Amino acid sequence: MRTCCRCNIKMVEGFDIKVEGGGYGIKISDGTGIFAKRIEKPKVAICPECGEISLYIENIFDAIQCPE
Repeated sequence: MRTCCRCNIKMVEGFDIKVEGGGYGIKISDGTGIFAKRIEKPKVAICPECGEISLYIENIFDAIQCPE
């Protein structure tokens, strides 16, 4: 559950972000260039009170390897 940092109420999760004019979204990658490892497609949470948005990675532990 994500909480709005402005209103302190529960945000509605699970939305996608798309680039207008294209049928594709955005992805987070580790590194640069065309061979960079794609980590995950970000999700969006929206505050129903003020419209604040929050981008998040749903399965962060599956998406990245934490340094030991």
